[in-house]
Amino acid sequence: MIKKIGVQLYTIRKYMETAEDIKNSFAKLKELGYDEVQTAGCKIPYEDFGKYAKEAGITIVGTHDSFDMMLNDLEQSIKNHKALGTTNMGIGGALSRMKTEEDVIEFIKAANKIADRIYEEGFKFTYHNHSGEFIKFNGKTIMDMLVEGLNPEKTSFVLDTYWVQHGGGDVRYWIEKLAGRIDILHLKDMGRDNNGPYITEIGNGNLYFDGIIETALKAGVKYFVVEQDSCPGDPFDSLKISSDYIHARYMK
Repeated sequence: MIKKIGVQLYTIRKYMETAEDIKNSFAKLKELGYDEVQTAGCKIPYEDFGKYAKEAGITIVGTHDSFDMMLNDLEQSIKNHKALGTTNMGIGGALSRMKTEEDVIEFIKAANKIADRIYEEGFKFTYHNHSGEFIKFNGKTIMDMLVEGLNPEKTSFVLDTYWVQHGGGDVRYWIEKLAGRIDILHLKDMGRDNNGPYITEIGNGNLYFDGIIETALKAGVKYFVVEQDSCPGDPFDSLKISSDYIHARYMK
């Protein structure tokens, strides 16, 4: 069974603008049964962000942070992440940098160079996928190239259930393929209407989460993080639906 669940804070991005917003949001998340978060950038000093999370009893398990800063001022990025108290230094994707096969190769080189340095400080570099990573170059998807190229000791994947499915991949296959290399799994459900697929609350869509969770636990996933990019109303209402479902089904 899952012991704790988290939230990717992009879900409540409109409520993470000021120090007061952040304090209130952390308190709400705690009330809803979330004990962990992953950042989506920080609008206030990292030291304050980390302090407010700790005061609320929230653990920061990873980030989606600036790849440009990692490239251009890695030492400051390391300091920022130390202030958050996390060991996963991540980005939310890099598809804009990977338009060709050669671009992918260059990105992998840059990411591994970052990973080499931050590993010395106790960090791993984490990569979050969308569906574009399932585009193929010469018979291999970008995702295949990332799996083969990124250092498995010093990097990890933030696998996103919705985007794997959206890209035509099999979620459980990819969890199994990346066993031991997924620190954070994004729990995101997929619904379907006449306009196509859409992101919805956990349990309200069509993804087979019984199988996904079982496979993830066997594969050694450390953190289970709910993310809902778009919500029909108040995102905290959507997060409550997801939390209630997960607690009732997978956290008994």
